Amino acid sequence: MGKRTLRGLAALLLAAALGGLACGQSTSRTWTDSSGSYRIQAAMEDFKSGEVHLRRDDGKLIQVPLSKLSDEDRAFVRAEMLRRRNARNEGSEAVAGARSGNAANSAGPVSAAAAAGEWPRWRGPLNDGKSAETGLLDRWDAEPPVAWRMRGLGSGYSSLVVSGGKIFTMGERRDGQFLIALDQRDGTELWATRVGDRGKDGPNGTPTVDGQLVYAIGIDGDLLCAEVESGREVWRKSFANDFGGRMMSGWGYSESPLVDGDRLICTPGGAQAMLAALDKRTGRVIWTTPMQPGGQRGQDGAGYSSIVISQGAGVKQYVQLVGRAVIGVAAENGQPLWAYDRIVNGTANIPTPIVDGDFVFCSSGYGDGGSALLRLSRQQGGVAVQEVYYHSSNELQNHHGGMVLLDGYIYMGHGHNRGLPVCVEMATGRAVWGPQRGPGGDSAAIVYADGHLYFRYQDGTMALIKATPDGYELKGTFRADFGSGPKWAHPVIADGHLYLRSSDELVCYDIRKSGRD
Repeated sequence: MGKRTLRGLAALLLAAALGGLACGQSTSRTWTDSSGSYRIQAAMEDFKSGEVHLRRDDGKLIQVPLSKLSDEDRAFVRAEMLRRRNARNEGSEAVAGARSGNAANSAGPVSAAAAAGEWPRWRGPLNDGKSAETGLLDRWDAEPPVAWRMRGLGSGYSSLVVSGGKIFTMGERRDGQFLIALDQRDGTELWATRVGDRGKDGPNGTPTVDGQLVYAIGIDGDLLCAEVESGREVWRKSFANDFGGRMMSGWGYSESPLVDGDRLICTPGGAQAMLAALDKRTGRVIWTTPMQPGGQRGQDGAGYSSIVISQGAGVKQYVQLVGRAVIGVAAENGQPLWAYDRIVNGTANIPTPIVDGDFVFCSSGYGDGGSALLRLSRQQGGVAVQEVYYHSSNELQNHHGGMVLLDGYIYMGHGHNRGLPVCVEMATGRAVWGPQRGPGGDSAAIVYADGHLYFRYQDGTMALIKATPDGYELKGTFRADFGSGPKWAHPVIADGHLYLRSSDELVCYDIRKSGRD
C-alpha cells in the first residue's frame, strides 16, 4: 500500500471520527431556566428550529426553547453548535484532501482557529461575525484595560486577523500599500511586504490567513500571497491586468479573499471574471465566472462585499454581493446559478450576505438599497431563487457595518450612516425591537461574542449590547476615539482581547472577566 493511499485512508478515518463528534451529544451538564428556579441534568443532542434537544440522565429526550434558558446556557448552545459545525467542516476537508491525494495538507484550519480562540479571516473563523469565546466581561462600567497600543500601520480602513500568535493587517505608507504582520503579545512589527502602489485613501480589505500562507488584496486589485513567517512573496495577481477587473465605483477593492480547501476565491469584477477560483499555493486559475446579463440596477463591476459559502438547495456555492446583484456561483466549476438585484444600489454594495441553510439574507445602504430574505431551491438541475420578503431602504438597510445572525434573529445597525441598533426575526422580517438611537453616532460595525454584541460607531463610541430578542439592553459604553478619520475598521475579538484599529493606530483591550496576565 503506497504512502498516498495510506494518507487517504488516514484522512477518511479522521473524517469519520470527526463526523461522529459533530453528530454526537455533548457531555451531561446542569441546565437552568431563565428565571433560575428550575434545573435539570442533561446532555445536548441537537438544536433545531429554536429548540434545544436535551437527553436527561434517565434517557428521556426533551425539547426546550432556547429563549427559556439562562444566558449561560444560551452561550453554551451557540459555542457547542459552532464546535460541531467546525468538526463537520474539518471532516469534509479531510475527505476532499483524501480524494485529491492531498490528505496530509487537508487539516481543518477553520476548526483549529476556532478552538484556539483565533480570528483568521474577515468576520471570524466562519465569516459570520461571531466568536466562540466565553468568560468575557458582561458589563462595561469603564473602559476595559488597555493591554497595549501601537502606531505606525499607515492609513487605511482594513480590519485585522489573528492567527498563530500574529496579527495581520494592511496599511498605506510612503512607499505604497503593505501587508503587515505584528506580534500578538505586544504589537511589535515583525515584517511588512509591499502589495501595491499608493492609492486614494489606503487599503480597505482585510487579509486572510490559511496555514503558512497569508493573502491580501490592495485597493487597486493587487492580490498577494505571502509566507506567514517571513512575509516573503509567493505569488501575485492583478485583477485589472489578469482578469479585466473593475469596481462598481471609485473607492477601490475592499474584498477579503476566501480560502476554501485548496482554492482561493476572489472577486475581480470582470465581465468574464466576476469571480475567480485560484490554486491557493500557486495562483493558477482554476475557473472564472462571467457576469450574467440582468437588470439595470446597480453598476457593473465588483462590490465592496466578501464571499461566503452556502449549501443552499443542496448545492455548494459561493454567494457574493457584486455591483449588479447578489449572486450564487457553483463552487465546483464557477457556473452562475442565480442572481437577485432588488437590494443593490448604484453607489456601493457593501455588507457581506448572511447564509443559513436554503436562505440568504442580503442588504445594502444608500437611498436605493434595502434588505431581502431569499430562498434557494432545486429546479431543473439548477438553483432557483425566490424572494421571501423585501424591505425598502427606509424600512431596513445596513450601510457597511455588517450583520449577525443568532438563533433565528438578525442584529445590525439600520440606516444609511445611522447605525441604529435593531433586532429582526429572520424568517418574517419583523423587527422585534428597534431600530432606535444607540449611544454612538453615524454607522456602526458589529461582532458577537459571549452573549453580547459589540457595536463600534463611526464616531469612536464602543457599545456592549445584550444579544437577545427580548429587548434592547445596553450593558456599557466607552470612548475609543483615537487615531484619525472615521472608525470604520471592524472590531475583532480573539483570545480574550478586543482589537480596534483606527488608521495608523491599533489598540488591544483585555476584556476577560478574570485570568489577566
